[in-house]
Amino acid sequence: MARNNGPLIPDDELARDPASAPSGNGGEDLDPRLMDLDAEQEPAFLRAQKRVPVRRGPLPRKAANRLKIALVVVAIGAMAGGLALTLYRYGAHSWRFRLESSDQLEIAGIHNVTRAQVMEVMGGDIGRNLFFVPLADRKKQLETIPWVESAAVMRLLPSRLRIEIKERTPVAFAQIGAKIALIDAHGVLMDLPAGAKQYSFPVIVGMGDAEPLSTRAARMKIYTQLMRELDSGGARYSQDLSEVDLSDPDDVKVTAADPNGEVLVHLGPSEFLQRYQVYVAHVQEWRQQFQKVRSVDLRYDRQVIVNPDETKPAQGKTAAKPAKKGKR
Repeated sequence: MARNNGPLIPDDELARDPASAPSGNGGEDLDPRLMDLDAEQEPAFLRAQKRVPVRRGPLPRKAANRLKIALVVVAIGAMAGGLALTLYRYGAHSWRFRLESSDQLEIAGIHNVTRAQVMEVMGGDIGRNLFFVPLADRKKQLETIPWVESAAVMRLLPSRLRIEIKERTPVAFAQIGAKIALIDAHGVLMDLPAGAKQYSFPVIVGMGDAEPLSTRAARMKIYTQLMRELDSGGARYSQDLSEVDLSDPDDVKVTAADPNGEVLVHLGPSEFLQRYQVYVAHVQEWRQQFQKVRSVDLRYDRQVIVNPDETKPAQGKTAAKPAKKGKR
């Protein structure tokens, strides 16, 4: 109980003074000491409201939500995994996905490559399930065929394979030893096709049988530049060439076919068009000065050497002749 420090009123005074009882006038005759007592004692007996207990779960709400999401994800993953396993088993064992014959192989893009060459690579997959055909390995094997530049192998459900071949484009003949083969711009050699297709290319000489592909590719880069320059501006000088010698990159030599005889022209390492135009402009003039024009060296500034490759003086003259102004 709270302590009251105010003046105390004896109980006998309250008992013998009936006039001190409350009257009907609203309590105006009450002893002021009693009023003070009530005023001071009231706050001591006030109590706070009783708290209502809140029932809590074993996990916080945020953690519980995360747990529910995780359980849903796991359930969906389990269902997807089960479905995938069922589909895998069906695809791996069903007869619907088996390559039964070569008729189920679609081959597109072959002209010089034969179907027999493709079947040498793909024939082992006949009778195999479509999903167990190693597409990447077959692609690499097909690209080892000399005429194949690139290949693509695709599955066509339920039981077909499509093979798309991109063949190489030959740009010249190449003489390798005693053999003549076709060659592309990257230096890859290809056997002459069995078909009746005719090619009109110059023959490249100066390549060795044991040369690596990188060396041939570097030589073919020079050849490509030569042909591009000779055909620039619509001149089409490349059609006059019967042979191109790439044995020395610093001295590219071409054999020009001419009604009066072939002429070996030294063009050097660059400026092929300008130097060849000097030959075209002056070859008839040189024929009037020399008994026979067999070769012309155009590598030097401000001069042309006719028949520099003669080994015997009796076979012809060797002379140096300035070129016309404006030609070089």
